[in-house]
Amino acid sequence: MPRVSTRRTTLRFFYVPVMLFFSLLIGCSNFRPAQTDARDQRPYISILAPLHFPQQPSQEVIAELEGLTGAELDIRWVPEGVYTDKMNTALTTNSLAKVTFVKFTDYSLVKNAIKSGEFWEIEPYLDQFPNLSKLNPSILQQTAVEGKIYGLYTERPSSRQGIIIRKDWLENLHLKEPQSLDELYEVLKQFTYNDPDQNGKQDTIGLVDRNDLVYGVFKTLSSYFGTPNNWELAGGEFIPEFETEEYMDTMNFMKKLYDERLINQDFALTSKELQRDSFIRGYAGVYIGSMTDAQRLSIEAHAVNPKVELALINRIKGPKGYKVWSIPNYNGLYLFSKKAIATEEELKQVLAFFDRTMDKDVANLMMYGVEGRHYEIVDGKVILPEETSRLRVDEVNPLYSLMIANVSNENILEVAQKEELTELAERLSEDNESFLVADPTVHLSSDTYDEKNAELSQIITDATYNYILGKITAEGFKQETLKWRQNGGDLIIQEYREALEREQIREHE
Repeated sequence: MPRVSTRRTTLRFFYVPVMLFFSLLIGCSNFRPAQTDARDQRPYISILAPLHFPQQPSQEVIAELEGLTGAELDIRWVPEGVYTDKMNTALTTNSLAKVTFVKFTDYSLVKNAIKSGEFWEIEPYLDQFPNLSKLNPSILQQTAVEGKIYGLYTERPSSRQGIIIRKDWLENLHLKEPQSLDELYEVLKQFTYNDPDQNGKQDTIGLVDRNDLVYGVFKTLSSYFGTPNNWELAGGEFIPEFETEEYMDTMNFMKKLYDERLINQDFALTSKELQRDSFIRGYAGVYIGSMTDAQRLSIEAHAVNPKVELALINRIKGPKGYKVWSIPNYNGLYLFSKKAIATEEELKQVLAFFDRTMDKDVANLMMYGVEGRHYEIVDGKVILPEETSRLRVDEVNPLYSLMIANVSNENILEVAQKEELTELAERLSEDNESFLVADPTVHLSSDTYDEKNAELSQIITDATYNYILGKITAEGFKQETLKWRQNGGDLIIQEYREALEREQIREHE
């Protein structure tokens, strides 16, 4: 690929046309109907999207994105920790943007709205676009509702879950990286009571968690214990994960951490932002979650303490060997509101924007930023210098949320040299593929689950926290699982069993 002049790229980056910048400022206001001003025929596209970083992408990069795609973007960024609530509010108040992101874990919450006709079915239009027509049919089918396709998927590896740990603390205490649950417990204990930062004070804890049983500590730890991923399929019957012995073992382990004060005592109320801050500032030595967070955590921790060193661990041996929970190869969908997008022609304009984001120039802007400022190209490959890592975090990386099907997009340039922790996280995520635990209901549907999962899952969430905090006994927890069954859980199990039987019949026809 011929190299674009760094000077020309940099000038284009900093001297954004006034009209583009002005329209961006306008776009940050409330959502409004499509533009009709003859002076500006660009399609207006409002998007509700999650923000996984401390700040929004820079206005200069957004303006560059607008310039390349020919669209006026009104992106309403919502912090990931409160995204589900904001998305639900927009759904229930009928005030959705033209395009709304729905997390995989929240998809059941909107399926009834999809079935009632609130969102456009997009499958009939995909073949009209050069990039969208190449989307993975298998992943599209994983997202289908009653056999129809409504969303553009954001592509992700099956599992990026693992442990981010203070390597310098391990070295200070002459400890090796934990490889089993027992060794992990011992490290957490030493990090809490043996002065790992060597400041002469007992002011650290082993593990920091947040109020999220899925993407926080619990579900990853649970998979290490051998807990099934949401459901276990045994003898044609579906058993919910929280009725298994392994789930109880996980709760007991977490309760032990809580009772011995090896974990933050307010974890059930802690936001993701506060969890990250505790790790960054050296209050906690272990962070369990997405390993791809390591590079950003390292950058921010170094700003506080330049001596910080982090290590990544993806293999923790449990009673059943190595296990880690997985998601389908999408972690969310962009859906298209029929109320906000009034016509088929307007829908095509919005789809054309997403199709354009998969082209080489736009996809690489969203992935890496601006050449000469955020990255370099040598021999046709991307170089991501360590010294520009902070710039990418602050100005570019939040745009990852807008990228669809990026893992398999051949237009994205190959990286010749990545930041050390980023490269390691990707390599360990690939290693996770060898011991994944899949959810056996991913390809099945249950109307009761779609309708009642939010309220039913809250029963189990509350019971899990209350057990760990010592507010209820094992018998009390069992009573809550019976409540789950009586209020719709049994019907969900029946519907999944019937859906599996129908699928097996189709396979044998």
